[in-house]
Amino acid sequence: MSRYAVAINRRTFLGTVGAGLLAAPLAAEAQQAAGKVYRIGLLSPSSQGLGVEAFREGLRTLGYIEGQNILIEYRSAEGQFERLPDLAAELVRLRVDVIVAVVTQASLAAKNATTTIPIVMLNVGDPVGAGLVTSLAHPGSNITGTSVQAVEIAAKPLEVMKDVLPGLRRVAVLWNPANPVFQAQMIKQTEAAAQSLEIQLRMFAARDAKEIDKAFEAMAKERPPALTIIVDPVFIVHRTQIATLATTSRLPSVSTFREYADAGGLMAYAPSFFELGVRAATQVDKILKGSKPADLPVEQPTRFELVINMKTAKALGLTIPQSLLLRADQVIQ
Repeated sequence: MSRYAVAINRRTFLGTVGAGLLAAPLAAEAQQAAGKVYRIGLLSPSSQGLGVEAFREGLRTLGYIEGQNILIEYRSAEGQFERLPDLAAELVRLRVDVIVAVVTQASLAAKNATTTIPIVMLNVGDPVGAGLVTSLAHPGSNITGTSVQAVEIAAKPLEVMKDVLPGLRRVAVLWNPANPVFQAQMIKQTEAAAQSLEIQLRMFAARDAKEIDKAFEAMAKERPPALTIIVDPVFIVHRTQIATLATTSRLPSVSTFREYADAGGLMAYAPSFFELGVRAATQVDKILKGSKPADLPVEQPTRFELVINMKTAKALGLTIPQSLLLRADQVIQ
């Protein structure tokens, strides 16, 4: 073989190897893109966030399987709201693709932690009033999500309780001062509703299970005719404790999350948190496929549910008006 032929073969070999070396990263990159595993940060004040399971189910319906093409980094403050900023910062350091923030305080913590990572709010009360977005139609930043518009239904618990107790003039309110922004919004609207219904409110604060017990001890001394519970992640976790204490105290009670009635509370009037959880999953899907949060309107509930627990009504010796029963979406027998 001539030196020329050897040179040609050598150049052909080196060219082939070089092309292979150049193609290898491109092939690996294409393979990685095809099998990309997205990382979602899920930030919540408690381990039992409303709508979280619905959100996960929504992701599964859209083809996202945990451990296969999606990983969820769950960070729960376990009822200690002051931990949320550190947990949000931790998710930012992990460089997650999207942060899903459950309720107002977690969403504020996420907003303060990043202006670049997309944030999807889950079940925030009043995102405009809390300063999270510019408007529901045009969020205007790296944040979108779902809003329960809870402040707009703050009057409903008092209204349905007055249907049960027509002469109602005093109502105890259980609220959580550790969740300041949302609770302040709800208290303001509840006070406005109480004024229009000529009801006096008596506030009882509780941050955890021990303080819930103390709040009911204080109620026992004042003997209010009824109780409304402002929805809160801590109260969701301890809903059975609250419902049991209310029944033991022979205190008709109502709240704005349906799980309260399921746990033994007398009544609940609430948006469909399942619906909003599924919608949040759809928004995450759109963002992972290239949409910008600023272009995705904040979604609101289309369904509200009135749930009445007749077991509890009988235990309290109450007669629920037929007109209210006919309006109920579910009657627990």
